Amino acid sequence: MKRGRFREEQIIAILKEQEGGMATAEVCRRPGISSPTFYNWKSKYGGLEVSEAGRLRALEEENSRLTRRAAKPTSCWPRRCSITSGRREPSGDPVSVDKG
Repeated sequence: MKRGRFREEQIIAILKEQEGGMATAEVCRRPGISSPTFYNWKSKYGGLEVSEAGRLRALEEENSRLTRRAAKPTSCWPRRCSITSGRREPSGDPVSVDKG
């Protein structure tokens, strides 16, 4: 994932300037960001402290790691994980079971 120009600490400081009463246009002009970027940051980091932002990043990294692990196909699929009883012929075809 691409890293941005600003760390979480800097983003939170920029958001606190606007919360302190500075105009949004002025807050955006000083670091050279666009208004949509500011509002995206506000939706993600608004109301957070620096320590909470670090915890948020750690949780996002853990979530992406677990998502990648869950999406990775296992070596047993589809051969061993079958709807049948699991028995297979040497050719790889499921064993037919007579229920007569």
